[in-house]
Formats: sequence, structure tokens, C-alpha cells
Amino acid sequence: MKAIIVGAGFGGLSLAALLAKNGFNVTVLEKNEQPGGRASVYNDEDFYFDMGPSWYLMPDVYEKFFAEFGKKPEDFFKLERLDPSYRIFFGNKKSVDVAADIEKNYILFDSLEENGAKKLEEYLKSSKELYDFSLNEMLYKDYTSILDFFNGKLLLKGYKMNILENLQHYVNKKFESDEARKILEYAIGFLGGAPANTPSFYHLMSHVDLTMGVFYPQGGMRKVVDSIYKLAQSYGVNFQFNEPVEMLDIHDHNVKRVITSKADYDVDLVIVNADYAHSELNFLTNDNRTYNAKYWDSRVMAPSAMVVYLGVDHTIDKLVHHNLFLDDDWEHGFDTIFDSKKAAWPENPSYYVNVPSRTDSSAAPQGSDTLFILIPLAPGLEDNSKLRENFYNKIMDDLESKIDENIRDHTVVKRIFALDDFKSRYNAYKGTALGLSHTLRQSALWRPAHKSKKVKNLYYSGHYTHPGIGVPMTLISSQIVAGELSGKFL
Repeated sequence: MKAIIVGAGFGGLSLAALLAKNGFNVTVLEKNEQPGGRASVYNDEDFYFDMGPSWYLMPDVYEKFFAEFGKKPEDFFKLERLDPSYRIFFGNKKSVDVAADIEKNYILFDSLEENGAKKLEEYLKSSKELYDFSLNEMLYKDYTSILDFFNGKLLLKGYKMNILENLQHYVNKKFESDEARKILEYAIGFLGGAPANTPSFYHLMSHVDLTMGVFYPQGGMRKVVDSIYKLAQSYGVNFQFNEPVEMLDIHDHNVKRVITSKADYDVDLVIVNADYAHSELNFLTNDNRTYNAKYWDSRVMAPSAMVVYLGVDHTIDKLVHHNLFLDDDWEHGFDTIFDSKKAAWPENPSYYVNVPSRTDSSAAPQGSDTLFILIPLAPGLEDNSKLRENFYNKIMDDLESKIDENIRDHTVVKRIFALDDFKSRYNAYKGTALGLSHTLRQSALWRPAHKSKKVKNLYYSGHYTHPGIGVPMTLISSQIVAGELSGKFL
């Protein structure tokens, strides 16, 4: 059975390995020069940057994936639990460290509001219960009809999932201080949403980062990419880089050939891991699309971003591995991302600074630091060099003032990556950095389907599909698709 996978992101790599292990003859076609998709690698002057994902969360999901091959993550890379997990800067007021030790976090919450520790303990108890339920009953299952979603166990659990309540309302009921609320709500950014438009059952993310912990694979996320890439090669997967797909040739409701810039490939089966919206709108004729242009235009897209990659000639002591700079009025910031009437390059954005060299000596030359600065932006905004440079200086003014240190005069490497780059490098719809946000109407059954409704041998995997955004979710998506395809085609 000859299978073509379009795109060598985490979803394409993991699916290729799974299908090849199960007996498929797999070729992966990738438009860019390296594996990883959004998890590409950029290096300059011995500074190494993971261009995309930088958080290693949900270690149990990675363990379950590698177990499919009789392996463990530690067979491929060394994991280190970060402590502190991350540092949060609240406007100009103060900063706090979220610790690896949950007892220290209880003490932190007690310092933020009365009975904070007890409130957090109850909150995390609920978060863990939902996480365990989701992992065991929801995430690894595909949804093709409303009957799949509202099965007996889900209905029984429905009252605790608070499906119709948003996360902001849920957290505000339980906590009073602005700082406590933001600590518990920020993680929704991993799902490309805002607290006001994301269902409250996603408060399970607090169990993920506060209880399970934040890890770092030595060598960076690029080491995880390389591990799955080599795993796929060990099962005979053929990779073709610098070969963008141009069209899927369809006859009698089946893909017969995949046409690229370099060749034509006869196929029995095609799985698209490339950007779902781009692929539907550009690889297929209108009569073969499951979702048309009107559908995609009506979706709530996850944010785009401006990412700054900086190599600095000294270490910046006031920054830890993960740092969050949260504006006092962050709700206005969410409006500039998710409210189409207010969409704009923000005046006072919240942003994230990753310093992998704090943990990984291979990320930067000795005595130097590698900085990854990410500022969420609305997808679809105008993007040009003047806007980028002005925004860069605005962010650096803020960062330098809050840590009381000059960075710009010590910069060895600088690269800015923004909306137009997401479009050109990843074919990202409207320049989204993450795909499709996790609103109620875009979760589980209501995410784009794994299987085409028009083409019999065409499937999709990756962050647009169930279960959604994030590296662990794409690994799960691949396992869902691999299970279905192995049962149907072998």
C-alpha cells in the first residue's frame, strides 16, 4: 500500500513512522529544506533557535507515542524538569516564579489572595479529573457524528465539564486576585485561544503545567523532531525535501496522483499534514473540497505572531528559561487578536521570552544567551519591514526597562519572523502560527475532519484536526489516523 504524506511537521513525521511500522510504503513530501514543519531550526554564529514549539508538556503523551515502537523518550533524548517552570512579570508591578514543587505554588497563591492555597488545591483537583477523563475517554478517539461525542460517559461527565461556560468566567468565580487569575488563564495560549472564547473545561491545562510540570529535552525541540525523523527512516520512510505539492489529481473520488514541483507520484492513499485550509483551497478543485473558502473565512483562527530570534553576547540573569510578560490590561490585548473590528498591531502587548541557553549549553556560545521573543498577533494583519521594526523596538523598550538591562547594544544575531513568513514558509492560512482556535464550536467533533468527505483515499492529520493545537495533540492525531488507516487499508 503506497501512501504519500504531505508535510514533515510533527504530525507528518509521527504518522509516517506509525504507518511504516504497520506495513505501508510511505513517502513524505516536504516543501521546505528540513523536517519539523513549524518546529524548524535556525542557526547563525553558533546560536541555535527552535523556530516554533518551545514547551515540552504532557510527557505522558510522548511516552505513549514512543511506546508504539517499544521505545521510551529517554532512548532518544534527555529530559530535564525546569525549576522554576516559568517566571511571570505582571505589568510593571512585580514578578513571580511558578515552581516545579506544587507546595511552593500553594504558598505563592496564599500570598496572592486569602485562602489561595486551598482554592488552588480544589481547582487543580478538578483540573486533574478532567485531564484524566479527557486522556482516557476523549483525546485518542475520533469523532464523526454527534453520537460519538455525546456518548454515555461524556453525558455523565457533562455537568462537570461546564461546556457552555468560558474559562474567564470559571476562573473569576474561583479566584479574586488579578495575578492568580492570570497564572491560571495564560496557559490557554497553548491552545491558541483567549480565556473569554475558550470553554472552561480546558482548565485541565493547569494540571498540565502546574502539576505535571514543564520539561526541556536537551538539544531542544529540534532533538525531538530529529528523533521521530530517524525513527521513521528506520522503518524505511522516504523523505523528499524542497518539493512542494501543487495539486492532487482526483478521478472517481480517489486521489490517483500527487503532483509536485518536481515529479508526479502514483498513490493508493494520501494524508495531508500541511496547512489544512491551504491544502483544501489550493490542492483540490471546488467539487472535491470538504470545506470551502467561506467555511475557512468564518473560522476563529488561532493567533499569528511576530517572533524575534536574538543572539546576545552575554547572559541575562533576570530571565529564566520561560518568561511571560503580561500586560495589566491583557483583555484589550486579546481583543486586538480575536475581535476582527479591533484587530491591529497592539499598543501594549503581552509577550513571551524563551531563553533555552539557560538550560542547554548547545543553544549559544559560552557566556552568551539565545533569546526567542514571541508576541501574539491577529492573523491576517498587514505585515511589512517598517511595522516589524517599530514593533520590535516597542517590545525591546518594554523588556529592557522591566529587567533593567540593555539587550540591543549586545545583539550578535537578529532575525524577525512574522505573518508573511508564516504564510510563505508554512503556507499558513492568514498567517496563523497555530491553526484553528479551540472555541466550543471548534473542539472535538467540530474541528475539521480527519477524513475527506469527498475523496475516498484522502485524509488529514495535524493541529487543525482533533484533538488540536500543540505537539502532544498532533502526536495523538497521528495515532488516531494511523489506527483508522491500518484497519481499513491493510
